[in-house]
Amino acid sequence: MPQTHSHHPERPPVGLFLVPVHRRAAPLVDPAAWHGLDPQRLAWLIRHYTRDGDLVADLDNHPTVSKAARYLHRHSGTITTDGDDLRVTDGRPVRARRVAEDGVALLLAGLPRPDRDDLGLRDTAAAMHRWHRLLRPGGFVLVALPTHGLESGQISRRSIVISAARIAGLNYHQHIPVLVLPLPAHDPRTDAATAASTVPALLHGRHLRTHMDVLAFTATTLDQKDTDA
Repeated sequence: MPQTHSHHPERPPVGLFLVPVHRRAAPLVDPAAWHGLDPQRLAWLIRHYTRDGDLVADLDNHPTVSKAARYLHRHSGTITTDGDDLRVTDGRPVRARRVAEDGVALLLAGLPRPDRDDLGLRDTAAAMHRWHRLLRPGGFVLVALPTHGLESGQISRRSIVISAARIAGLNYHQHIPVLVLPLPAHDPRTDAATAASTVPALLHGRHLRTHMDVLAFTATTLDQKDTDA
């Protein structure tokens, strides 16, 4: 399960989301899912990483995020773009706010972005720096990486995103693998007596991807120039 504290700063804890028991017999395609994460588990993450009255925003303004935030008594923010800048608004009366006092408590983002198929380190770091500016100190970014097979010689998407976040001044907080397919109750390859003679189950020569990754990053400080902007 997700944790709020890491005992080792260089080894963030790993939390695992299993396929819910009540969904094992049903198709795992949910039109209300946020980048493959079903509404129940999404709501759990929002509740875990925020408190009542906090501001929650999604880069794609996904309706499931706003519904879950309002249900949990959080404020749902709407993100708009102004050139390279991002702005967050919500339903509260407009008033002067300092980023350090009233920034986004939880920002959700799916990668890669709709306008890009790849995850370049430089572009991803620049994007995450813009996200960092929206966060209050102690706020979180949750990044969803859909299931994706790694081609030969490719650097993993997870490694690129973690490196980009560090360049942007964010701390790597947690890795949450989310199972999207039920795992078999028994895998013959785990039996020492039959493992050597068991043919691996491959799809087009590759193992079937059974999980997606959700990565959590946290903001501890903001640059002075960002606070004064």
